[in-house]
Amino acid sequence: MKNDTSNSANSSLSGRVSSALKTQFIADALAMPVHWYYNPLDIERAFPGGIQRFESAPAFHPSSIMSLHSTRSGGRHHGRTGSGDQTPEVVGGLILKGRAHHWNVPNVHYHHGMGAGDNTLNAHCTRVLMRSLAASSGGYDREAFLSAYIGFMTADPPAHGDTYAESYHRGFFANLQRGLPPEQCAMITHDTPSVGGLVTVAALVFAHRLAGTALSSIQAVCRDHLALTHPDESLMRVCDRYVKLLCGLLDAPDDQGITTLLSEAGKGKPGLDVASLVKRNLPDHQVVGRLYSSACYISDSWPVVLYLAYKYREDPWLALRVNTNLGGDNVHRGMVLGVLLGLLSDSVATSGFEQLVAHEAIGQEIDTLISASVAPR
Repeated sequence: MKNDTSNSANSSLSGRVSSALKTQFIADALAMPVHWYYNPLDIERAFPGGIQRFESAPAFHPSSIMSLHSTRSGGRHHGRTGSGDQTPEVVGGLILKGRAHHWNVPNVHYHHGMGAGDNTLNAHCTRVLMRSLAASSGGYDREAFLSAYIGFMTADPPAHGDTYAESYHRGFFANLQRGLPPEQCAMITHDTPSVGGLVTVAALVFAHRLAGTALSSIQAVCRDHLALTHPDESLMRVCDRYVKLLCGLLDAPDDQGITTLLSEAGKGKPGLDVASLVKRNLPDHQVVGRLYSSACYISDSWPVVLYLAYKYREDPWLALRVNTNLGGDNVHRGMVLGVLLGLLSDSVATSGFEQLVAHEAIGQEIDTLISASVAPR
């Protein structure tokens, strides 16, 4: 009887992990068409009634500033964009081969050419980590991940369908091109402390938690992983809270326990009381856009994630649609939110996962990761 109980508990835990990972990919694809739309009215114009299902990326992006972003390094252009600049091109030369011609054109969509149910680059990087973890029997091997990441990003033709790479990717490969060792290639820019840094963390947490690793050890390995691309202490502190929240939700608490965990996760932000904020019953666009920015910076995006998870915890599909139609960095914010919601309910994963373009491959990778993590080492 004890063995049956143990097997049932392991099966339940694995099921929640599967639901969480699947839901983050759904959240990513759902928000992709209006990623970095900073005026919600522009979303309404492009998609009357807002995004309600998977859609393709429009040809025109009203908020796109991709033409201002450096193709040679992280961050933006700094007046060295002419023919006299001898800095090697990263975009088109080392990564995103065949995509560079989209970068210097106004209003090109960041995810130009992507179709309904396609996943963005950072979601693909989550898959790279999942495959690396599975190949290492669920354990984290920094050198193996870096090798897989570099191989994936520099593939020719590209191993993904995205057009844009965040600042941290471009900075990493600019440093790699200069000859720095991979473990020292992280570049610090104005947007290093961004929510995009957290999108690969959940897979790392789940692999170690399924193997029985203690919370403090998981936090440490997640910090080490984050340092490879996002070396920022403020982001690391949020990562610690995110890891603790994920581990707490994995234990399947009741609703009071869920709200307590979400509230506790926000206490590192001065003045943030998630429960009180939700009780104020403000319009979502006032909370996200006025009280907190919809941009990528972790100082605002983390409170937004907690607010949406708390307010809409009983309706995960609605939570993801609201997040999407609030705009800004809704893709990466949505992936973090999706993980939390997927731990609370499998309703999104059950009804939406098979609509993803790559659902068969992603599903197999999730199953392989779970199997590798729970297997005796």
